[in-house]
Amino acid sequence: MPLEPLSQKDVEDRLTELPGWSLDGDSLTRTYRLASHFAAAALVVHIAQVQEELDHHSDLTLGHHTVVLTVNTHSVGGAVTEKDFELAGRVEELSSGHGAR
Repeated sequence: MPLEPLSQKDVEDRLTELPGWSLDGDSLTRTYRLASHFAAAALVVHIAQVQEELDHHSDLTLGHHTVVLTVNTHSVGGAVTEKDFELAGRVEELSSGHGAR
């Protein structure tokens, strides 16, 4: 089944299920704050593993004590799809185990 862009309303409704996430242009985005650079790097590796499992890759930025994730679906012109919410949800599930807030 081909991916379809979600409507603005669908995106806004679904964002209520993901505290800390927001819509920035045509992308979902979230900044995680961690206790150390090493903890942030470990979270990046774990996110990369999930991206490989889902075959859905996002922009991922490692900062001093932060990780920024920006998600959209390039194959539908950079819009937000169900696959983006799947990735965001998986990252939310694992982030607390890294001490992210």
